[in-house]
Amino acid sequence: MDRLKGKRALITGGTTGIGFATAKRFLAEGAQVLVTGWDEENLARARTELGKAVQIIRSDAGDAAAQRHLAAVAVEAFGQIDLAVLNAGIGVFKPLDAWDEVAFDESVAVNLKGPFFLMQALLPHLANPSSIIFVGSVNAHIGMPTSSDYSATKAALRSLARTLSGELIARGVRLNTVSPGPVTTPIYGKLGLPAEALQQMTDSLISRSPAQRFGTTEEISAGIAFLAATESAYCIGSELVMDGGFTTI
Repeated sequence: MDRLKGKRALITGGTTGIGFATAKRFLAEGAQVLVTGWDEENLARARTELGKAVQIIRSDAGDAAAQRHLAAVAVEAFGQIDLAVLNAGIGVFKPLDAWDEVAFDESVAVNLKGPFFLMQALLPHLANPSSIIFVGSVNAHIGMPTSSDYSATKAALRSLARTLSGELIARGVRLNTVSPGPVTTPIYGKLGLPAEALQQMTDSLISRSPAQRFGTTEEISAGIAFLAATESAYCIGSELVMDGGFTTI
């Protein structure tokens, strides 16, 4: 399909997981794509797999100044931005008494501060019309133990999308949120859990899901592409929950 033909797209956290799958789908649907990442190995792999047509840059998702620089790079590459997928994020899961201020600030910076200031920096350069998609999480809706900080940041991100929708729609800017449930991405391998504990967590999540499986990054990227395309023009400030029924029980 060519739903995104000629569209200029920025995808943060686009070198792995959902962001990487979204970059591939956007390319297949005709968009010009710029992606960001942080890990050098993932950056190198993305450059190889996405090809020279995609601009890939290293950017600190939690640094406000880096968001201004990223916006400047995107504007230099494209002139204006039609689509932005604010996907970069980190997940840290531990009980309340194990948190310290440094870890808390890092999580909030990447998951909330970065998207906020990237939106601010992109604002003068967003096309009319344009579509912004925040990648949230079903954790914003459920009370999963040890997810307090992560869930709070994702709930705040969902709220931000709704608030900015009312603020920016007169400028032709649509904001929506895709909130995945458990998805097979590298984030689970970064939790620092022993293999046995990680398997137990995986089994527990699957047992709670009516779909009885994790979702795939390709499935989530399909939802993101829908919200990016003009066929979703009536979606403003909405949330697309893609969780295999996880929040229905």
